[in-house]
Amino acid sequence: MVRRFAEALGILAKTDELDARVIAQFGAVMKPAVRAVQSKHPLHIKDLLCRRRQLVRLRTQELNRCSIMPKFLQSSMKRIIKSLNAEIKRIAQQLDKALASICEWQLKKDILMSAPGVGENLMYTLLGELPELGQLNKKAIAALVGVAPMNHDSGKHRGKRRIRGGRAQVRTMLYMGTLCGTQHNPLIRTFYQRLVAQGKHKKVALTACMRKFITILNTMVRDGNTWQEKYG
Repeated sequence: MVRRFAEALGILAKTDELDARVIAQFGAVMKPAVRAVQSKHPLHIKDLLCRRRQLVRLRTQELNRCSIMPKFLQSSMKRIIKSLNAEIKRIAQQLDKALASICEWQLKKDILMSAPGVGENLMYTLLGELPELGQLNKKAIAALVGVAPMNHDSGKHRGKRRIRGGRAQVRTMLYMGTLCGTQHNPLIRTFYQRLVAQGKHKKVALTACMRKFITILNTMVRDGNTWQEKYG
């Protein structure tokens, strides 16, 4: 963002002195919101999640190779998959240990896991990648995740509202949780079916459900309440 601000000013060179000047100008003009320094705990969870994603990606690659490579090579791939499974399990244990050491996070875990559609992957991602959960209003949290529709208007033209920006990893996990929610969460399922019945494209309906789901989870964490049907 600061780099684009510098380019808008016509400053293409980069030195420590220029950077300091541009950052000062950016702060004076844009007045970004002051954010608290993130503690080591969310960063630790975030690093563990990142490593888990890497391992799962490697395991998926090996599993895919098993289906296309000659049989005499499959023993090699199965050994790698077994090793990756053990490492993924080890990382999961570290995630559980890190979570258990923070009473506040243990409470958030219980709150989030009470919502149908929220599994461990989504729960850990929200804790590690979205520490603002429960601290912002519903519009702000939806925009932060990247599920808030943005206007695309000019004069009399009214373009389609589309989502953009936000935190990709959170949005990906939220998508999977919401997809599960359309089957197992009565509130999300009813909302999704109503939108589809109104003629909404299934992808549009699912995006709306994602927005509804994250705002409900935000309210639950803010109020310290477990899942209740009243949130609909």
